[in-house]
Amino acid sequence: MADITREQVLEALAAVTEPEVLRPITELKMVNGVEITDGVVSFGVDLLYPTAPYRDQLDAEVKAAVAAIPGVTEVRVTWSSKVRASGRGKADAEPIPGVKNTIAVASGKGGVGKSTVAANLAVALAKAGAKVGLLDADVYGPSMPLMMGQSAKPAVNNGKIVPLEAHGVKVMSIGFLLDPNKALIWRGPLVAQLITQFLNDVLWGDLDYLVIDLPPGTGDVQLTLVQKIPISGAVIVTTPQAVALADAVKGLRMFDEVRTPVIGIIENMSGFTCPGCGETTAIFGEGGGARTAAEHGVALLGQVPIEPFIREGGDSGTPVVVSHPTSQSALAFEHLAQRVAAQLAKDAVDRPRKPTIKLMQAR
Repeated sequence: MADITREQVLEALAAVTEPEVLRPITELKMVNGVEITDGVVSFGVDLLYPTAPYRDQLDAEVKAAVAAIPGVTEVRVTWSSKVRASGRGKADAEPIPGVKNTIAVASGKGGVGKSTVAANLAVALAKAGAKVGLLDADVYGPSMPLMMGQSAKPAVNNGKIVPLEAHGVKVMSIGFLLDPNKALIWRGPLVAQLITQFLNDVLWGDLDYLVIDLPPGTGDVQLTLVQKIPISGAVIVTTPQAVALADAVKGLRMFDEVRTPVIGIIENMSGFTCPGCGETTAIFGEGGGARTAAEHGVALLGQVPIEPFIREGGDSGTPVVVSHPTSQSALAFEHLAQRVAAQLAKDAVDRPRKPTIKLMQAR
């Protein structure tokens, strides 16, 4: 019986395609560490993103492909994920060192649950195994100290701020540095300087995703961010009601004008299900998020219902994806995390980030 070769294994695996990108897993360099011992073939497969729902399907396909090789008696697969850096966003902006993907969570107006979405998106990604950071860029109304259950003052290491950690996420907020009872009364240039410091002077380390909770509207913070760093994608938060949708459209247009890709719209407060009778009431209307997404050619990433667990989690510092992981709202946030990670994985394959090259000045 002829010996099994590594080339045979890779040739067999070349027939297996990644379900999202629809390209061979060998072409995507997802296969690693092929070892063959007495008919037993072992190798690893790196999923493109940690929330990928098709692992079982892919596991069956890769095992069947390799098992068909003459002489193979057993196939052992080790699974992991390896998030890649998306090259979308402004080409002339410089990435934060160590951060692969930046996700801006925005809204055209306040009161639509943007910070709640940002916190639960970040924690859902971390629960799936990703390395995640959360930057509270809503400098005039920072919510993350309360929502993430952290209020300590960050340490400083060699002139760099060390972010706090909560629920597996690295968190930074102006709320950690200022008296919570005092209002921040700063003009635009000072706010821009603060955001720049949060990007450059925080020890984020190696992150798969940095979720950025933006303030409402289309002001200085948004412009500073898109000028300073390449935003991998933006998530627009809205409610179904007409006034929120009108402002959400303004947010969509702003990101379009500054050449920042929009991943899609998440419709928050999409309906309330009575715990007693089970009847669902569309308190803020219905269908608005889907119509707006369709009209502007972006994805509807999901609809988050109104549940008391969300408010309770925000007030107690334990996001609903942790406090009530099987609730409708938690499942909606986890679905959002899956959709966002999947889109960024596709972007990373189609448009990988090019290495940043700095030219040395002649002396």
